[in-house]
Amino acid sequence: MKILNTLSKLSNPLRRDQSLDLARRLSEPRRFIQVVAGPRQTGKTTLVEQALSRVSLTARYASADEPTLRGPGWIAQQWEAARLAISGRRGVVLALDEIQKIPDWSETVKRLWDEDTRASRPLKVVLLGSAPLLIARGLTESLAGRFEIVHIAHWSLAEMRSAFGWTVDQFVFYGGYPGAAPLVKTPARWSRYIADSLIETSISRDVLLLSRVDKPALLRRLFELACRYSGQVLSYTKMLGQLQDAGNTTTLAHYLDLLAGAGLVRGLQKYAVDDARRRGSSPKLQVLNTALLTASSGLTLAEARADHEFWGRLVESAVGAHLANAAASGICEVGYWRERSDEVDFIVTTGRRVTAIEVKSGRAPTSHRGIDAFVAAFKPHRSLLVGSGGIPLEEFLSRPVSHWIRP
Repeated sequence: MKILNTLSKLSNPLRRDQSLDLARRLSEPRRFIQVVAGPRQTGKTTLVEQALSRVSLTARYASADEPTLRGPGWIAQQWEAARLAISGRRGVVLALDEIQKIPDWSETVKRLWDEDTRASRPLKVVLLGSAPLLIARGLTESLAGRFEIVHIAHWSLAEMRSAFGWTVDQFVFYGGYPGAAPLVKTPARWSRYIADSLIETSISRDVLLLSRVDKPALLRRLFELACRYSGQVLSYTKMLGQLQDAGNTTTLAHYLDLLAGAGLVRGLQKYAVDDARRRGSSPKLQVLNTALLTASSGLTLAEARADHEFWGRLVESAVGAHLANAAASGICEVGYWRERSDEVDFIVTTGRRVTAIEVKSGRAPTSHRGIDAFVAAFKPHRSLLVGSGGIPLEEFLSRPVSHWIRP
């Protein structure tokens, strides 16, 4: 634990947009708990420190990210210490990291927050968590009406380029993990870091430690399968056959949700007007950071670039990750469409507005059967071709998703 009075000297000069948003909220009168949620290694702690450096408030930071779970009493101890730092009407910020590690954390936070509200204490609270799905459960169970979420997604091409000078090819291959960026000149070391410090930590501490998983080995193999087949539609039945494990489709769907909640992989649903057909569709597997796909490939960037089939899947996965991370932030919904031999890589919806997106990394296509069939059937507001013959990949990944899907 530490007292943060000034944090102007930060090791990473890049300020993500969310840090400015959080600083503005903390500068307002006490109103809501601020919840900063996102996958591991996306810079949540640094972002909160950057936000705190912009406001003239004393801040107390403490983390529950320990090998063994702490109890609810730990939250009360940190809260009381923050209360003691209040001087007159001058506000104090309490930042609690990895809050989802505490059993029944939401009930304790609700009690303490409501006590401060009744007493008119100027104590503002920021909660940080690496498992968005688990954070969301606690919020909806106990803290309805008391919080706002600041969602932190994986780093984009624009951010990795600004911080590390990366090219689009480097971003497509190495993904958006800033902590791993200094290791890319030593590929074997970079791969081990992704596998040990990111993948294993996320699965063991953000999924298995905090959720009931009856078949942990099945969940791990499902993650590996989702990375290997990222960008492909795979029925749950075929997955079970590949995994060679006793299980059922409900279990696999649940495990995919847990992996998505940890910011690793997710299954995209087929676009359909009928919600029942959408929920019953075979998922399109999608990594949320392309590093998860390439770290286990055994290939270098040059080798991957020379393998046209692999590179094509990687480019589609990079576009899919860009869209899926925007969806996780609530900007849009993303799925795919396929009817017989016609297919569209991604269907993005926001409200009633529908955008169809096709990705091509090889030669420019001479026809667009999938897009044409979708347009005829659903009349989308916009259809885009990304890559060869269309919007350059670098341009598409450099702009926020909202730029492409809104008028």
